Amino acid sequence: MTQHYQIGDVRVSRIEELMGPMFDPVRFFPSFDPSLFDQHASWLYPNHAERESGRIVASMHSWLIDTGTTKILVDTCLGNHKDRQPYRDWDHLDTPWLSRLHAAGARPEDIDYVLCTHLHVDHVGWNTQLKDGSWVPTFPNARYLFCQAELDHLVAELANLDEEDTFGQVNAKTFEDSIKPILSQAELIDHDQALADSGAELMLTPGHTPGSMSLRLSCTDKPVYFTGDVCHHPLQMLVPEMNSAYCQQPDVAIATRRSLLSRCEQEGALLLPAHFGPPHGCQVREEEASFIPLWKAMERAN
Repeated sequence: MTQHYQIGDVRVSRIEELMGPMFDPVRFFPSFDPSLFDQHASWLYPNHAERESGRIVASMHSWLIDTGTTKILVDTCLGNHKDRQPYRDWDHLDTPWLSRLHAAGARPEDIDYVLCTHLHVDHVGWNTQLKDGSWVPTFPNARYLFCQAELDHLVAELANLDEEDTFGQVNAKTFEDSIKPILSQAELIDHDQALADSGAELMLTPGHTPGSMSLRLSCTDKPVYFTGDVCHHPLQMLVPEMNSAYCQQPDVAIATRRSLLSRCEQEGALLLPAHFGPPHGCQVREEEASFIPLWKAMERAN
């Protein structure tokens, strides 16, 4: 599925790969409080949680930003034909993600920048595709953007990988098939910076991983933040202290989440994370120690 949003003069498209009730919240969020489902049932079901299974809904999608002069792709999901065992639901996928990108009005060769908010398996998969038995860059003319600290951390982590670390083992495969082949096209970022006349700003937002980044789009009527996994799920807006099991710097992740959500509220900005269920983005209202998602903001953006 592909959805389009006209935000000022900028066209933003959501390129979906997978969506559904994927994760057990108790395992995904170590500090999860089940009462949250009851407290917020009026909007959690069915777009953000499934009653029958008790699982949280997650979307695997990319964001395509078309400013009229520049095309930026934010995150590239899981990718096709890749060995992701023991994650069977992600193993050797064959999804129409690439045709959905075409439907959004972009060919792979049209993409100017690919921003990998971080280098986890579900954010870099379409960096490459399988051609004649080799993994080659999907976007031949793009500059792939990610953080220097992110690459350094991943390389060090892989050098000392625990064989019992399933997620680490999958990310080792990811490094070989989705990161190594695009390093010659990579631009490594080490500070906040504007992105070449695009109206976009790259921001360091560490915590989920040491080198996580976000993108702030300011050439619109209201700022738009593309935030990767600063928040995996809207529950983390309600309880900003609730990290996922995959947040590598827990205290930093909480501080970054609070700071970014507060900034979104102050600016009246639109928040577009990597995994929220429909309508996939929101504005933010701060209430005491929590942040409330305002979903109608995305309806107005359509």
